[in-house]
Amino acid sequence: TTGSGKTTLAKRLSHQLDLPYVEIDSLYHGPGWEPRPTFVHEVEEFIAADSWVIEWQYRAVRGQILARADTLLWLDLPTPVSMRQLTRRTVRRRVGRVELWNGNIEPPLRTIFTDPDHILRWGFRTRNKLRDSIPTLGPQLPHLHIVRFTRHRDV
Repeated sequence: TTGSGKTTLAKRLSHQLDLPYVEIDSLYHGPGWEPRPTFVHEVEEFIAADSWVIEWQYRAVRGQILARADTLLWLDLPTPVSMRQLTRRTVRRRVGRVELWNGNIEPPLRTIFTDPDHILRWGFRTRNKLRDSIPTLGPQLPHLHIVRFTRHRDV
């Protein structure tokens, strides 16, 4: 779920466990927010290592990541929590004109009213997209240990 804290948790785990980490958004987004044609190849190259930490939100590489992963940490936080975090992050990035990946910055906040794919609208629209499918992964992928977190303090 967008805004759930995946990147924050992944960075923290990488540091604490001394494992390689790549922010998957940095592989996906090229200049002008265009998808990078090398995305799938770069993810596959990264996960070819024995151990790693990566987020899991892009459909194009979910299967490859799951096939190599041994653990999936599922941040299934309540919608108000995720949306509050997403809103704070978006405003902070926009006001600070924080450069994200490949020169991209968050668009003006007013575009929430004009862009149907604005991150806040998209986050709300897709907030439950994986909620039904993640529990079904267990029988399909017996090697995968799924840990579901519904509260920050449990993480």
